[in-house]
Amino acid sequence: MQLSFMLNDEPAEVDVDAHVLLVDVIRGLDKTGTKEGCGVGVCGLCTVLVDDAPVSSCIYLAHCAAGKSVYTVEGLTARDPALLAAFVEHEGMQCGICTPGQVVSAYALRLDNPGASEAEIKEFMAGNLCRCTGYGSIADSVRAYVG
Repeated sequence: MQLSFMLNDEPAEVDVDAHVLLVDVIRGLDKTGTKEGCGVGVCGLCTVLVDDAPVSSCIYLAHCAAGKSVYTVEGLTARDPALLAAFVEHEGMQCGICTPGQVVSAYALRLDNPGASEAEIKEFMAGNLCRCTGYGSIADSVRAYVG
């Protein structure tokens, strides 16, 4: 089937089978910041925005994005340089594997709840796993960005 959608403010059109996942389409379009980790939608590595809502692209069928606006980490950091700057300034990146999902989720939180409290930040970001930190610097980064 033909799939047309907006990817980071650019039109995208690809041929996909009904079972193809959004993460595979995105990576096939050279947006490789989006990563697959668990493959079951629980780690947060593959988080992208679809019509401004965070989704796990590893379990989101690509054809469900038809006619929608999809943003990856590349598109969001280009759209709002303060997003990446907050993660750099507060050292919210260690190995970088979870960073794209963390960054996309921080952007979604700011859209949904600007000025979120510490508890709200922790709750919203809970679906983004990091294996190399205690989350302190990530929380500082998100707090700085969300305001």
